[in-house]
Amino acid sequence: MLPTGSTKVLEGKGKFINRRTRTANKDYDRFFIYVPVEVARDSAFPFKSNELVMVKVDKGKQRIVVEKSRR
Repeated sequence: MLPTGSTKVLEGKGKFINRRTRTANKDYDRFFIYVPVEVARDSAFPFKSNELVMVKVDKGKQRIVVEKSRR
């Protein structure tokens, strides 16, 4: 389902993955969090493509918090 006009879709299932890469004969981990398209395209979604974000771990609540970077 894609958002339309007044429809708000700010919740959906994403995925946390590791894509290992090889550079200069060394293996590196690259971690990604995929945000569902219906969430990312919602007009209320707070981030734009390629925008820097701050990622924090809240160990007490076992969650991550993603905020706009203040640079």
